[in-house]
Amino acid sequence: MPAEYYVADSADGDHIDDPSEDALFLLFGDLNATDNRFVRIRPVADAATWRVSVTLRGPGRYEVVRRDAARGEHATDVVADIGHLAQDLTRWLAARDAPGLRPERVDGVS
Repeated sequence: MPAEYYVADSADGDHIDDPSEDALFLLFGDLNATDNRFVRIRPVADAATWRVSVTLRGPGRYEVVRRDAARGEHATDVVADIGHLAQDLTRWLAARDAPGLRPERVDGVS
């Protein structure tokens, strides 16, 4: 089933449609200094205005860049706890606009 909201791609070619918090944790945990330095998360909808990248900056150091043009957000942070990072990004992603999403899905009604 194709992604409905967003996709995550890592430098080594891993691709996950609508990744869960656990899937993000595993992607971040697989980052390394040789061939898999980053994960990019982007919306499925072409009209969406946000994106996120997580880049390994050293042992246990991850740079997180969040951009959301619709909300005027652009933040860069360095974090060490990938569990907290996966949880925080899952919440951030849930709050993003999803152009083209069926209204009944946004309201939680099927």
